[in-house]
Amino acid sequence: MDDPVFWHRLQFGFTATFHYLFPQLTMGLALLIAILKGQGLRTGEARYHDAARFWIRIFGLNFLIGVVTGIPLEFQFGTNWAAFSRSTGPVIGHTLAMEGVFAFFLESSFLALLVFGERRVSARVHFAASVALFLGTWLSGFFIVATNAFMQHPEGYRLAADGTYVLDGFWSYVLSGWAIAEYLHVMAATVVTAAFVMAAVGAFWALAGLFPDVAKLNLKLGAYAGAIASMLVAFPTGDSQAKLVARHQPVALAAMEGRFESGPRAGLNLIGQPNVSAGKVENAIRVPGILSVLAFGSVEHDVRGLTDFPKESWPPNVELLYYAFHIMAGLGTLMILVMLVAAFLQWRGRLFAARGWLWVLMLSFPAPYIATIAGWTAAELGRQPWIVYGLMKTDQGVSPTVHAGMTLFTTLGFAGVYLALGLLFVMLVTQEIRHGPPEARPLPEPGARLAPEPPAPKPEPPSGIPAPAGPLTRRR
Repeated sequence: MDDPVFWHRLQFGFTATFHYLFPQLTMGLALLIAILKGQGLRTGEARYHDAARFWIRIFGLNFLIGVVTGIPLEFQFGTNWAAFSRSTGPVIGHTLAMEGVFAFFLESSFLALLVFGERRVSARVHFAASVALFLGTWLSGFFIVATNAFMQHPEGYRLAADGTYVLDGFWSYVLSGWAIAEYLHVMAATVVTAAFVMAAVGAFWALAGLFPDVAKLNLKLGAYAGAIASMLVAFPTGDSQAKLVARHQPVALAAMEGRFESGPRAGLNLIGQPNVSAGKVENAIRVPGILSVLAFGSVEHDVRGLTDFPKESWPPNVELLYYAFHIMAGLGTLMILVMLVAAFLQWRGRLFAARGWLWVLMLSFPAPYIATIAGWTAAELGRQPWIVYGLMKTDQGVSPTVHAGMTLFTTLGFAGVYLALGLLFVMLVTQEIRHGPPEARPLPEPGARLAPEPPAPKPEPPSGIPAPAGPLTRRR
């Protein structure tokens, strides 16, 4: 408990996970908002603009909480990871700065135009603002992913005389194979999240008999976008990412699959419990040869096991890494099934009336959040014990003057603040869902009394009889 590295990792992992819950939705939602605005401009139908206004408000709430929870992460590079920042700052500082200077300001500026400018600009300009918001959001995601890709598989650097790492090739750094594959995989996952949330809100309204026009639109766009994006997460983006892990982080692949012995025809564990001390996966249900095919494209290819590597190079928590990877993969498979069925029902014109599947869509919206958290957990645990793979160990990157007790104290503080922020966010989003899209009658609060009918207007006095003078009436 007095190990500062453990508490530094826990604090950063906790704050990063909580923060990512919000941009995970906004990055995918930015694309769907641009589609809604484009369809509204093309067709002239008010329901597209009504739906877009609703989701712009949800975007704004997520963006606001995302900014607040993202600021501590920037500070932790100096407070918790000073040695890492000093050594790698001349490299990763470029993308972190560009994310703030270019992408964040582009995103926030056009979000303000979307929220406040619809009645002040033309429909075409408002649509262009939604496209700019989409570009800024996805550009912001790219710079962050490129930073993480350097930590997973460093490229485009050289070692300076003072022991720091400096940028040697900008394009090699930002456009590395790992960065491209990781970026496409991450952004497809954000669209899955946005599609599930959009479909869940549409399903809730449909089941409650509320706002039918916009509910149908949410279900349609959510089902089609979710079906396409969930398949893209698996192939080709997930497949490309897995092949990179197999090639450049073979010990991480072995831990993810609970593979202890090397050999060809490596099987893929569907379920099972890893027993590290015994060097096996207990109660395993395994598909023979599939891991060799997925990792290297050939059933005869040898896949190395953990026993081929020195134990000090193993990820420190093989069990957690194994379960995180399998939760991600299992939920990803289920999400493909859910959205393919929803898309088929929508294509047949039966989704809005399929109450059973509407319940499935409404209750399954947490699945992409859980899968994404599990995926990032697998990626970051798989990199351990390196903070920059092959260059710097995690315990070499911490701030030497920040002790375990101080980090524990601030972590508890973050937990309290984030609990309050989370409750506030849920309350505000719930209120928006109850109010529904603009121009629609809002849902009354539970237990609220109906508003009394307004008093009837007073009849006009008969012709020729002057009206009584009031305090603001001047007699002629």
